[in-house]
Amino acid sequence: MKVVAAYLLAVLGGNTSPSADDIKHILGSVGADADEDRIELFLSQVKGKDITELIAAGREKLASVPSGGAGVAVAAADAAPAGAGGAAAPAAAETKKEEKVEEQEESEDDLMFSLFD
Repeated sequence: MKVVAAYLLAVLGGNTSPSADDIKHILGSVGADADEDRIELFLSQVKGKDITELIAAGREKLASVPSGGAGVAVAAADAAPAGAGGAAAPAAAETKKEEKVEEQEESEDDLMFSLFD
């Protein structure tokens, strides 16, 4: 992932065809290790291709990936009948929602730091 990010940064900086040295320089500037084999493999796969076409193709692939986990659990909690518990059921649902929000924040933080590990 860090090789892709470095490549995209080079392209955004105006370099339409970044080399392995360009990618190594970008990764080195943030203290990330550069794996020569991965860089060469990536560059061989994108050689001669337009970056906007690659991004569009990636978006199409991501659109087909299912991403429904948390929405289903929240909908089920909202649909649960109050029953004899009265106000206890909504309070339990709020607690579950808060726990899910905290879990998402932690996983987003982990993702941000793992991009350049």
